[in-house]
Amino acid sequence: MDVVRIFKTASYDEDYKRLDYSEKLRVDSIVKGLFDAGYVTGKPLGLPFFREKKFGGKRVLYLVYKPKSAILLLAIIDKKMQQATINAILLRLEEYERHVSEKLREATGSGRS
Repeated sequence: MDVVRIFKTASYDEDYKRLDYSEKLRVDSIVKGLFDAGYVTGKPLGLPFFREKKFGGKRVLYLVYKPKSAILLLAIIDKKMQQATINAILLRLEEYERHVSEKLREATGSGRS
């Protein structure tokens, strides 16, 4: 299995900061599971590369870029915000793919300053 690189959006980081300690532990466990299991975990959300992983009453939303061996963590939401957040993400898929490509270039040292 390829090594999976996991990247985070600023909105994911903001959501994470708002969690309590026990929720952060659950999210950390989910992220470790994504790193270990790669692309075979989580429930698809209408597109095979747009997925969620549930914990308690919340969900971690992420995009899987299998050809790039990368995952982009997008948001941590509750059920109430689910559809609005999913719709906003679907409108920004190209932007997210560019973000991941930039991060991969930076990680490999071929990015421009």
